[in-house]
Amino acid sequence: MTALPDPDYQAEFYTGVPAKRLVAFLVDSVLIFAVAACIVPFTAFLGLLIWPALYLTVGFVYRVATLSSGSATLGMRFCGIELRDYAGARLDGGGALMHTIGYTISMAAPLLQVISILLMLTTARGQGLTDHMLGTVMLKRRA
Repeated sequence: MTALPDPDYQAEFYTGVPAKRLVAFLVDSVLIFAVAACIVPFTAFLGLLIWPALYLTVGFVYRVATLSSGSATLGMRFCGIELRDYAGARLDGGGALMHTIGYTISMAAPLLQVISILLMLTTARGQGLTDHMLGTVMLKRRA
């Protein structure tokens, strides 16, 4: 039994969410890039030599911090969506950390990311691979 909205009877919580997730991903990517770029001068430009690691670290910290504080990244908030756990509650620090680890692993392995995208497009709740593993779901905030 779950406290999440039923996609058959409360479809308004799920309609359009995959497209909103894509827009949120793009907004978050731009924000992470901007923050990482602002850090580079403070590293005496050595940050350019380790750019992938810097970008990954900034992105990881950004996702954990924003998900744990409001169950949504800034991009998700902009798009009006948020993550909820299997009980329908907002993510706490542990849930945010676990979701970010799963997201990072799936982004690092293209096959896992393709599977995640296919799941988002074909399942009733639009859950990605990490969502299925953790029991989380992305919902519209004002359905």
